[in-house]
Amino acid sequence: MITTKISANEAGQRFDKYLKKLLKDAPDSWIYKMLRKKNIVLNGKKADGKEKLCLDDEAAFFLADETFKKFSGKFITDNTDTAQYVCAFQELGSLHIIYEDENILIVDKPAGILSQKSKPDDISVNEWLTGYLLSQHCITADTLATFKPSICNRLDRNTSGMVACGKTLAGSQYLSRIIKDKSLEKYYYCLVSGKLTMKECVTGYLYKDSIQNRVTIYQKEAMIPGRLRKDAAYIDTAFQSIRTVNDVTLLEVQLFTGKTHQIRAHLAALGHPIIGDTKYGDFKVNQFYAPQGVRSQLLHAHKLIFPKSDDERFVQLSGQVLECPLPAVFDVLLR
Repeated sequence: MITTKISANEAGQRFDKYLKKLLKDAPDSWIYKMLRKKNIVLNGKKADGKEKLCLDDEAAFFLADETFKKFSGKFITDNTDTAQYVCAFQELGSLHIIYEDENILIVDKPAGILSQKSKPDDISVNEWLTGYLLSQHCITADTLATFKPSICNRLDRNTSGMVACGKTLAGSQYLSRIIKDKSLEKYYYCLVSGKLTMKECVTGYLYKDSIQNRVTIYQKEAMIPGRLRKDAAYIDTAFQSIRTVNDVTLLEVQLFTGKTHQIRAHLAALGHPIIGDTKYGDFKVNQFYAPQGVRSQLLHAHKLIFPKSDDERFVQLSGQVLECPLPAVFDVLLR
């Protein structure tokens, strides 16, 4: 018999979801068959998989060691899988942590670093996070079998600023919920060329060409070609001019809908592309500012405002306003 005890990161989810993570190579039908035959039980009793797990619950597996090992994969017995996380932590170094508690971590992602990897050999903030938590002994190689810490909002590679990460299952669920229901307010700073006075909320529709990884903005739904209409998403963005220095305007942007390249493409469609944006920007403008250190779009996720919460696990963040310093290149252009 093999037993596992439910940790804080595993509590709160359904038993069958936990089993599918733990026995990741087992068919779902096999897992439910083992439950019916009482080869897998919860707290010594027959279970159907719908049970909600609690801290310190015990799952027992009346399976051969070879069977358990076969279906659980290498996580339980082989710690070499942590190498990619240790490597990412060493490679990216000490990223600036804006905020951290037991469940949540907010990190300042520099431009040029991926939020999530797109290829197996990529290094991203996601892997850095796990490497950091391993180094702090917040998690172990074994706990990664059933829960992996992860980022909960994604920034483009060349966009800098705050990335919110769930250290625990509770933290990930909380962040995902407040992002989905839009109660987490997200603000960005960006630099555009020219003197711009603007304070307005602009709506539209965004169509993404996944093959080209490029989006197109349409001001009205009627302007979308019929064949693309069903795949176009409504977008809502607020823009406010903060100050203008030497023909460069600093804008604060509030994102109400978080679609791919939304801010960059929306500003370009309005005739005010972000300085340094090679995909949607102005080539001549980008060339002009390149000698001043502009290597990518000057877009920075600078502020998060958290909603009020009565949940004792997140009371520290209730109503909190977190801000992230601007990269040095912004200061250079605003002198």
